[in-house]
Amino acid sequence: MIANQSDSDATQKGKGKKQQKKGQKGKKDDDEDDFLNQLIQQNQQAQKKEKIQQEQQIQAQVQKQVKGPAYEEGAELLQTRFTDNSQIRKLGDWKDLPWKQTQPPTVQVDQQFPTNQFPRGQEMPYLGDKSARITKEEMREKDLIHEDQLQALRKAAECHRQVRQYAQKYLLKPGNKLIDVCEKLEEMNRYLVKENGLQAGIAFPTGCSLNFCAAHYTPNAGDNTVLGYDDVCKIDFGTQVDGWIIDCAFTVAFNPIYDNLLQAAKEATETGIRAAGIDVRLGDVGAAIQETMESFEVEIGGKIYPVKSVRNLNGHLIGQYHIHAGKSVPIVKNNDNTLMKEGEMYAIETFGSTGKGYVNEDMECSHYMKDYDAKQIAIRNPKAKQLLSYIDKQFGTLAFCKRFLDRGGQTNYLLALKNLVDLEIINPYPPLCDQRGSYVAQYEHTIFLKPSCKEVLSRGDDY
Repeated sequence: MIANQSDSDATQKGKGKKQQKKGQKGKKDDDEDDFLNQLIQQNQQAQKKEKIQQEQQIQAQVQKQVKGPAYEEGAELLQTRFTDNSQIRKLGDWKDLPWKQTQPPTVQVDQQFPTNQFPRGQEMPYLGDKSARITKEEMREKDLIHEDQLQALRKAAECHRQVRQYAQKYLLKPGNKLIDVCEKLEEMNRYLVKENGLQAGIAFPTGCSLNFCAAHYTPNAGDNTVLGYDDVCKIDFGTQVDGWIIDCAFTVAFNPIYDNLLQAAKEATETGIRAAGIDVRLGDVGAAIQETMESFEVEIGGKIYPVKSVRNLNGHLIGQYHIHAGKSVPIVKNNDNTLMKEGEMYAIETFGSTGKGYVNEDMECSHYMKDYDAKQIAIRNPKAKQLLSYIDKQFGTLAFCKRFLDRGGQTNYLLALKNLVDLEIINPYPPLCDQRGSYVAQYEHTIFLKPSCKEVLSRGDDY
């Protein structure tokens, strides 16, 4: 009995151990199932969160397409037109007048003017015996010949005003990277004009030439130059509608020591606008500009500098899809007896310098433009041929820069671009610079010589 009892106990103990192991195994399986379920739930939650984020990003992109590149969900939109420009020297404030825009801009220009009647620029009478034209009814009737062109130009001009107002309020501040300033300005330009291939969009890359550099500088990829308090920066950008270009520029400075330099260029440009007119000699316009410009001097660092007109930079005739259409408007006195004519459009721009008053090509090139009169040439390089096809489609004979090619998805294009330059199909426009250590200021407006008067298309409250 004792023996039998021991065997029975052993058997019972064996069964108990098996049941215990089985229970432990079952618990382990349950734990693993719970762990897997948790992983599945976490994965599902992560996927759900990612999907929500993707939807939010898509929604944000849609909102930016509808409401503009500066729109941020929940951010305050100001309804007032007023902008205090006192932080930028020699710029006027934007007046608080009725408008259909917000700050930052969220309404395209087309939507603001659904009847396609865009604001006129400033109308100014001609000088001398043609001054009475502005009051003559038959001259006003003749103006209508140019109405379609003028409406396209006025739309581009209104876009330009609203883009530069946005830049002055939100972008042009010490410490900001110039490449960020340019790209944000250009995105707003594209949005407000409702970019549509060659029918409407940017006319040329945004110039932001600093200090001794007078023109044709825009940052290439990787250029992290920062706008400083002591810099003199020329913001020169264009907008086009149906190929009709508004070319307009102003100078950004924060330090008041440059006030006289800026005032010289600003008044010289106004002198050029007043002097321009039908049957006016281009050389006479240059003489008037130089006289005004060089009546100024500026004190910088305890030294007095005479302000000089940059004698090898000029204003220019503007044609359709043709930024430099032949005639040049000098900013110094010369013997050019070429006459301005009725129906012509000009960029009146002046450059005042504390340096030699003469510019040379310098620094890395960023600006390019297809030669307006380029002949058909056989291109053997397939990559160059493909690049030219892209340039023809995207820019035609309008200027572009390397950043624009990058934005369009073009890669490894430098050799192909060089090939097109060597073939003289594409012209390079390197930065134009006075002597290092000098400072250059610029102001520019686009004017149209109507039968009745001249219209300063790009005029704004700022300048």
